[in-house]
Amino acid sequence: MKKIGLFFGSFNPIHIGHLILANYILENSDMDELWFVVSPQNPFKEKKSLLKDHNRLDMVQLAVKNYPKMRASNVEFSLPQPSYTIDTLTYLHEKYPDYSFSLIMGEDNLNGLHKWKNSDILIKNHHIIVYPRVFDEEKKDSEYLQHENISLIKAPIIELSATEIRNMIKTGKNVRPMLPPEVFEYLDGSSFYK
Repeated sequence: MKKIGLFFGSFNPIHIGHLILANYILENSDMDELWFVVSPQNPFKEKKSLLKDHNRLDMVQLAVKNYPKMRASNVEFSLPQPSYTIDTLTYLHEKYPDYSFSLIMGEDNLNGLHKWKNSDILIKNHHIIVYPRVFDEEKKDSEYLQHENISLIKAPIIELSATEIRNMIKTGKNVRPMLPPEVFEYLDGSSFYK
């Protein structure tokens, strides 16, 4: 059975923090591939700051083209919006019955997992890999970390945010070191985020 890690996100834009994390997970697990699932609309985020779906997908494809075990996925583009992880996973299981899917999420997202659609079913039926994030220690809730389907990995903490990158682009600051070179070129020749 092929093991696939699913890294959901807006990737608005994808940056080197995403790639460092994805590579770390691939190199330190038994995963065969990691798919960046580009979300058309996260139910918890406003859509107005998002670049068009195909632009964000293009950037992810450019970013992963030199990583044979990484893929860009547009699976959510054809599903009802807003996208709910449980619905996407159900669809993927039907489409790829011979694959096993693990969910990859930041520790900060784990704390809000109880707000997700069918979170109890999600945890019961799927392995979840949680990477560390810097966030308010008082809000940490380890109740989920005791669950047999949830693994906390010691990945490096990369404090890079797409929001910060977008703001830097808007104010004309250099973001080249924060982006994969192909993504920098893609954005540099455009008016995106300006």
